[in-house]
Amino acid sequence: MTSDCNGKLSYKTFSYRIKDAGVGKSLCRMASAVNIVWNYCNDISAKSAQRGPRWISKEELRALTAGSSKLLDLPSQVIQSVTDEFLTRRRQRGQPKLRWRGRKAFGWIPLTNQDVVLAGGVAHFRGKRLRLWYHRPIEGRIKSGCLTQDARGRWYCNLVCEIECRTEASGGVIGVDLGLATVATCSDGARLERAAFYRDVEPKLAEAQRRRRRRQARTLHAKIASRRKDSLHKFSRELVARCRVIAVGDVSSSQLSTSSLAKSIHDAGWGILRRYLRYKCDHAGVAYVDVQERGTTRICSACSRSTGPQGLADLGIRQWVCSSCGQLHDRDINAALNIARLGCETLGLKGSGSSADGLGGITRMLNHFDGI
Repeated sequence: MTSDCNGKLSYKTFSYRIKDAGVGKSLCRMASAVNIVWNYCNDISAKSAQRGPRWISKEELRALTAGSSKLLDLPSQVIQSVTDEFLTRRRQRGQPKLRWRGRKAFGWIPLTNQDVVLAGGVAHFRGKRLRLWYHRPIEGRIKSGCLTQDARGRWYCNLVCEIECRTEASGGVIGVDLGLATVATCSDGARLERAAFYRDVEPKLAEAQRRRRRRQARTLHAKIASRRKDSLHKFSRELVARCRVIAVGDVSSSQLSTSSLAKSIHDAGWGILRRYLRYKCDHAGVAYVDVQERGTTRICSACSRSTGPQGLADLGIRQWVCSSCGQLHDRDINAALNIARLGCETLGLKGSGSSADGLGGITRMLNHFDGI
């Protein structure tokens, strides 16, 4: 297996906030027209399913919506993009009828590479001049994009570009154990400490919701999301820059969100971190793998014996000594080491270390994969 991906193409989204507040009204009108097209496709699809087993096709929807661009004041390419997106979502859900979109529910205008031209910090879209907060230069060739509106009414220009994958991979294999005391613990000892993404502003948010201050509540929610994204972006970028293989435990936040730890689990953002690692590994030529983490905290990374603490009663034990080999373990680092070993086995990597070689064998496995 090699991390060399020269010549491989991947897709990357560049998001820029639109400066001009004056264009917001016109974009909202276009978004309402997009909602009309979506709801029309939804209605026609539902009626076609009532008449028989065959749902309306892509060609039929395009024929029915043809000629409506002048009436809706929408480019024909945008209308076609809306119908294509509707058919994609209908195929994913497996249902002929999807959720209806209200007048202000969508805040979405799809674009094609023929609709938008980016010059410096200005995007030209069908005669409209959109000034952007151009915080980083764009890369590659524009393939598609969209204009979206967030909960605070701010518009963003999102451009999907085709770029060439760069080879940045260096270093060894690292396992990542996800948790709540620390959001992530790596097998080399690095940790992402749990920042107070949500807890420190919880009283202000609760007060704003009780007093029906919707604007303040939306601002606080956006602040929480921005802090979480910033912390996870920095950690994932630093991790990808120094690894060749990243193995992450497959702990399910959706299953644990029904427990009493739901707030802490959602605040940690495990799913966001995994998503960041996946696409950054793909761009940098780093191998990424999800492994089953069941039992990784109990198994000794030195002798592979299951001698560690187990059960809810022993959840507070963060350090323990293996009764078989006498090795002192940090609970999270030991789990990350076992996750790294399972990641190597999943990818079929062969090195000088195996589970029978103990902690030294695992350490050699993490550092001597020159052929990756």
